[in-house]
Amino acid sequence: MSFGGIEFANPYVLGLLIFVPLMAWWYYKKQDEYIAEVRLSSTQGIAVAQSWKVKARPILQLLQLLAITALLIALARPQVVLKKENVHAEGIDIMLALDVSVSMLAKDFEPDRLSVSKLVAADFVEQRKHDRIGLVVFAGESFTQCPLTTDHNILRSFLSTLECGLIENGTAIGMGLANASKRLKDSDAKSKIIILLTDGENNMGYASPMQASNAAKKLGIKVYTIGVGTKGQAQGPVARRPNGSYIYGWQQVRIDEKLLQKIAKETGGKYFRAQDREQLKAIYSKIDLLERTKIETTTIRNFQEKYHFFVLLAICFILIQVLLANTLFKTIVR
Repeated sequence: MSFGGIEFANPYVLGLLIFVPLMAWWYYKKQDEYIAEVRLSSTQGIAVAQSWKVKARPILQLLQLLAITALLIALARPQVVLKKENVHAEGIDIMLALDVSVSMLAKDFEPDRLSVSKLVAADFVEQRKHDRIGLVVFAGESFTQCPLTTDHNILRSFLSTLECGLIENGTAIGMGLANASKRLKDSDAKSKIIILLTDGENNMGYASPMQASNAAKKLGIKVYTIGVGTKGQAQGPVARRPNGSYIYGWQQVRIDEKLLQKIAKETGGKYFRAQDREQLKAIYSKIDLLERTKIETTTIRNFQEKYHFFVLLAICFILIQVLLANTLFKTIVR
């Protein structure tokens, strides 16, 4: 049994505290029996009003009840539990390779594919507390947005600031995969994975997707590929106004699923297709379950006894009660 960080070694003793209010009631009913009767022929010379000493006399019984309460708590042995946890985690190194081509602004996801992909990826990062995670982005070319890090706050900050149109447009899947693999090349983690998310077909870059896939395989990197986009047509950017805003129109969604499936199969990963936010969240949850970090936790518990304080408190109440009963509240008792 614990209360606010305090545990009791003998919590059953606390059940005796139920007798304290019963004793208070018994004291109240029997208080007149503690004072001897004095027979007088007349009470005319005695003031009707009671003195403050008479009114304050229940303090003696209150001190007794407080002493009993303190002793019962002491018998229950209150303790402060000091815990020390040693966590050993065999972390997994993860690189997120995220497509930021203009087509990621398509409206088949609400509000668009990129916004949803960023939010879901950030939630995934939040769940992987013991892993090093990095971020690579690609469109017509690729660059590292955030190297492998355990500072997930800064990684989520990088994710939140991603925009389309900042680099040359296109879809260089091979470049994104090669860049992510390069970041994992020198990793000594027992498990290394890449989560590559795209909504198109490879049409840019000097590194072919299969060349990058073979390189990842040789490095012992597992690649999970995700295709995002509805099946059929979706409203996507078709032109750009002079002020920088996009003009939207209906476009055929083209995802090279065969390529993504082949990359995943060659590296021992899996391919997933997400047509809405819920499916994308479910995919990241599946990957989270497939790639679990092995964590060993050793907990050391130390106890610091606190019953001494309550014993001392009980002694103080008893001493004060005895002192008052034999001085200020001294009376003739039966």
